[in-house]
Amino acid sequence: MTAAHVFAVAVALGAAGMTVASAGEPFRRLFGRDLVKRLTGMELTDDVHWAYGFEKGGRLRTVSMGTLRTGFWRVRGDELCLDGGPDGARCFEVWAAGDGIELRRDDGSLPDAGTLRKPQARR
Repeated sequence: MTAAHVFAVAVALGAAGMTVASAGEPFRRLFGRDLVKRLTGMELTDDVHWAYGFEKGGRLRTVSMGTLRTGFWRVRGDELCLDGGPDGARCFEVWAAGDGIELRRDDGSLPDAGTLRKPQARR
């Protein structure tokens, strides 16, 4: 299979909502209290362009293209809502496979996909 074929299959799976983590673990949606437990005190990042820091008490620290912002995060029902991030106030479904996390919108746009880990020091 060529690289073009692999890319086409990955795009098709992603569009169908059947994304699979690199280790073969399927993404599963996180709900309510699981979101709070999993995210509090952690950082979600794509390791290049952005990072969301989910601090205790609902404080949100974001770094997007080198710009630091602060805001708030909360769980509303089964969605993660961010206020003060680079896109303003938005809510997402959260899907996880291992430490891979996707923040999915209901508008059909591509998810914010990153790795959940302990916060990293930033300059």
